[in-house]
Amino acid sequence: MVRVYSHFNPMVPDKMSKRFVNQLVERENVDEIFLVIEKQLRANRSGNLYLQLRLADRTGSLTAMMWNANERVSQSFESGDYLRVQGASQFYNGQLQLILTKVFSVDPGTVDESDFVVLGPLEVETLFSGLSDRLRQLENAHLRSLAEAFLMDEILVERFLKAPAGIKNHHAFQGGLLQHVVSLIGVADRVADQYPRLNRDLLVLGVLFHDLGKVDELSYERDMSYTTAGQLLGHVMLGVEILEKKLRQAEGLSGEPFPESLAYHLKHLILSHHGEYEYGSPKLPMTPEAMALHLIDNLDAKLHQFFQLIDEDANAESPWTTYQPSLGRKILKSSS
Repeated sequence: MVRVYSHFNPMVPDKMSKRFVNQLVERENVDEIFLVIEKQLRANRSGNLYLQLRLADRTGSLTAMMWNANERVSQSFESGDYLRVQGASQFYNGQLQLILTKVFSVDPGTVDESDFVVLGPLEVETLFSGLSDRLRQLENAHLRSLAEAFLMDEILVERFLKAPAGIKNHHAFQGGLLQHVVSLIGVADRVADQYPRLNRDLLVLGVLFHDLGKVDELSYERDMSYTTAGQLLGHVMLGVEILEKKLRQAEGLSGEPFPESLAYHLKHLILSHHGEYEYGSPKLPMTPEAMALHLIDNLDAKLHQFFQLIDEDANAESPWTTYQPSLGRKILKSSS
């Protein structure tokens, strides 16, 4: 029988005994608090209802299933809530998941939120401080004014600091977009050192704006999902719209028109950064900077995904991760 209790508090697991997602193993009895980042009430072929959840903490996330659920259970909590769950772990399709028997709604005031935040406030502040310093070092005056227009927009910056870079694939946590951008700018500078014919400043601004539309594409205050604008337009189109506004503001800061050809190059960087039509790219990369942006963006996303799969893998006794259906392969955890 599935049981649910609202705001259950007396038996919260001891802080010292907390097990994080990346510590769980197969065939383990689990009694732990997680953050619900996705919730779906579904019906199987027989018409019986079940819950499919995505549970997370600061070390990662995993799927949880609750059979024989009902509307009452589903409505007792929402995505973005903390939930104490009881059940057992098992492998399914190469991934560790939980089969739940009981769930308890948890009062947020009893939870140590640092257990569920990948990037803490100090880390976010440090990353953004470094990003601000780098942007103010741009040599091109027009691009520096454009960067300043971004930095001066407190509402946009606040959302940028909270936004994830994705829902599932990479940097799928609050602050993930900031971390992704800072990482990419570091790579962009090293690539520009190796290939001095690249326009370094243009590439850096392309990194800043390439995914900026995700602040409008995604919802990330409680759970992570797509907004209506995100569903209808996508972050590429939304990013071009943000860039248009910032170009006008940059002209106000500099007191002169923003060069039309430079604006075209920036828009092309946003429109082509997915690299291929089949990956949702409206345009193919047609400049060296656009090709460089596409390649380093893919590099950062793919390496983050590999490292996350290695860190979260429950197959602790093996030097290999479990088979990853989305990648069509296993991953070797160490090359030493």
